[in-house]
Amino acid sequence: MDILKTEHFTTPAVGDSVQPSLVWSSPKDSEDNKQSPVANSSDQEKTKDVHLEIPDGADSFIPKENSSDSFPTKEREELPPSSVSSKTTLHFDQPNRKLSPAFHQALLSFCRMSADSRLGSEVSRIADSEKSVMLMLGRCLPHIVPNVLLAKRERMVLHLCQELIPLILCTACLHPEPKERDQLLHILFNLIKRPDDEQRQMILTGCVAFARHVGPTRVEAELLPQCWEQINHKYPERRLLVAESCGALAPYLPKEIRSSLVLSMLQQMLMEDKADLVREAVIKSLGIIMGYIDDPDKYQQGFELLLSALGDPSERVVSATHQVFLPAYAAWTTELGNLQSHLIPTLLNKIEKLLREGEHGLDEHKLHMYLSALQSLIPSLFALVLQNAPFSSKAKLHGEVPHIEVTRFPRPMSPLQDVSVIIGSREQLAVLLQLYDYQLEHEGTTGWESLLWVVNQLLPQLIEIVGKINVTSTACVHEFSRFFWRLCRTFGKIFTNTKVKPQFQEILRLSEENIDSSAGNGVLTKATVPIYATGVLTCYIQEEDRKLLVGFLEDVMTLLSLSHAPLDSLKASFVELGANPAYHELLLTVLWYGVVHTSALVRCTAARMFELLVKGVNETLVAQRVVPALITLSSDPEISVRIATIPAFGTIMETVIQRELLERVKMQLASFLEDPQYQDQHSLHTEVIRTFGRVGPNAEPRFRDEFVIPHLHKLALVNNLQIVDSKRLDIATHLFEAYSALSCCFISEDLMVNHFLPGLRCLRTDMEHLSPEHEVILSSMIKECEQKVENKTVQEPPGSMSIAASLVSEDTKTKFLNKMGQLTTSGAMLANVFQRKK
Repeated sequence: MDILKTEHFTTPAVGDSVQPSLVWSSPKDSEDNKQSPVANSSDQEKTKDVHLEIPDGADSFIPKENSSDSFPTKEREELPPSSVSSKTTLHFDQPNRKLSPAFHQALLSFCRMSADSRLGSEVSRIADSEKSVMLMLGRCLPHIVPNVLLAKRERMVLHLCQELIPLILCTACLHPEPKERDQLLHILFNLIKRPDDEQRQMILTGCVAFARHVGPTRVEAELLPQCWEQINHKYPERRLLVAESCGALAPYLPKEIRSSLVLSMLQQMLMEDKADLVREAVIKSLGIIMGYIDDPDKYQQGFELLLSALGDPSERVVSATHQVFLPAYAAWTTELGNLQSHLIPTLLNKIEKLLREGEHGLDEHKLHMYLSALQSLIPSLFALVLQNAPFSSKAKLHGEVPHIEVTRFPRPMSPLQDVSVIIGSREQLAVLLQLYDYQLEHEGTTGWESLLWVVNQLLPQLIEIVGKINVTSTACVHEFSRFFWRLCRTFGKIFTNTKVKPQFQEILRLSEENIDSSAGNGVLTKATVPIYATGVLTCYIQEEDRKLLVGFLEDVMTLLSLSHAPLDSLKASFVELGANPAYHELLLTVLWYGVVHTSALVRCTAARMFELLVKGVNETLVAQRVVPALITLSSDPEISVRIATIPAFGTIMETVIQRELLERVKMQLASFLEDPQYQDQHSLHTEVIRTFGRVGPNAEPRFRDEFVIPHLHKLALVNNLQIVDSKRLDIATHLFEAYSALSCCFISEDLMVNHFLPGLRCLRTDMEHLSPEHEVILSSMIKECEQKVENKTVQEPPGSMSIAASLVSEDTKTKFLNKMGQLTTSGAMLANVFQRKK
């Protein structure tokens, strides 16, 4: 104590807390408070007289009205008198930034600190006088000494190490010798071999308290070298500590060090570290650093780091990028004026390039990467539009604050993507939103450059991109649908109705005048249809919104049907909407419109669309709405409409368990197969066989045994008598696919002998004449099945009626698949081959 007192080693001022927004003293500290004479009035007066300059990262988020050169009154009162000295005033580098206090606070909340415990509170306080050192020793030693006596017990060693942290920090802070201080800090970083989450938080809390106490010069000279030393440590926990330290110390470093050495350290760890947890911590620290960098020359480096982070193989890292790094980088980009001039256009250009290069195979992972980044930027874009609006100078808080609906904005991924946090407060946002809606409705967009860019550049480019994506790519359609939904919800209903919908409608031009009987309306076959339907028309759910969606889908179904165009865009809309039960009634309304339409082409389309809807709809709706509609269509005057119902009936047999429903469907399918009027209907028979092959392996076993396999046998017998070779080969090929799909189901011996094998033999007869390569495979299948039956008959006692579930040996399966690869069979059949019944 005497040595420390006589040395002219100045100790800078410090506040009690690491982050003033958090109350570091714990209720559990009551005993400590009894030991410290904190009520001394003279000490309190000293505290009031001290003027601190806290770094922007620590206190900038305290509202200006409540802050002065000193701590706010409440926080001053909570500071122990020993923790503030009037000897020196610290100067921290204030970055030239305009982040809202709320955004800054949310950003720093990702620093992992520990102050809600006795020890955490102790670590966050660093003694700076003889009296306060003595008090600290008095508080800590009673916890250390008993553990020293028990130190041989391994479980107590870690606890002892944690208790030493405040003493090490205090000594490192006050010791006059640089070498000794360096050694003490080295001990701190190496105190625990593999520090767990709680222990790392404790060390980080201590490091930040140290930094606040000693100032940026000593942080750079003494703390950063300890981090650098451990950047390649063999234990990931130690590298994790380094990654977290870089973010936690950001407010207390010289600004040129933040944007050079610390940024380089984090970049190296992001590129080289193999541990997902470490890279995740790196990303969070990069986000915090992005809240402090004000060197425009580092913008491009930040963008390259962003792309690396978005493309990281770990989902944890990508998630942290969207939660912390991307919004923090976007805030800086906005301040630099680059959000609309560089960041968003660059991501859009990368998507366009992907689509150009991906005509023969799109990289969906990269598309997701860029599009999800754009989606995460929507709140930042909307905040920019509000802050640069003609009315922004009039947005003053006075009187009653307008109400913001709870559902006004999509749920943000993190606080940093909350528009109110970006703006500064929910009250300020409410005022801006009221003015925004009024301006759009009554005064227009003249002179509103940031919004005009969205309307005249962003939206047209997005709609053009949408027209280029493959409508059959469910993932792409879903991604773009979610993007437009978030964009429309964020920018609001008036914007959606007056700016977004008209641009889509202008391109789609839904009217019967546009029907071209040869090719159809080209854009209606593109992904523009499902993305407009599911991304824009579902944003709002009032009655008029639902009517608009129903009307749009009905028009698309009509136009595609009448122009004989592919139905992929309509199917994509049904798949996307059908994933949400809230839209099942609506989709059934659309299909009923098709069921009663005057054109057989539209009725035919409706019948085919039921197949897509059946799997997601509950059985009550299937019974009440789907089956009656299909029964109606199955007696349609046009045979093409009746045939179109078969896949939907098959899907019901595959998914429904209600006995009555199954019987109704079975009766209808039986009428198709047994009614003499369908005897020569080649198209009907191929549709039935294709459906049996698709649903048979997963259908109810009784239906498969009593209906599917016997009818396949009959169809194979009839096909032997077909005199037109092209029709005979067509049926035979579909039968081959169906039998291949069913060959690995459990089939009873009786069924095998009476129907399955006879059907295969009939099929072999066809293939002998029409397709010798298929005949070879069929012969192998028949031989294997015959052997299994013979072996079972010998091995099993009389009366046994079942054979092994696997009818084809592994060798035969291998040969079969090898040969199948050389044939031109459909992908649907190949997907079902050797699929076992669950």
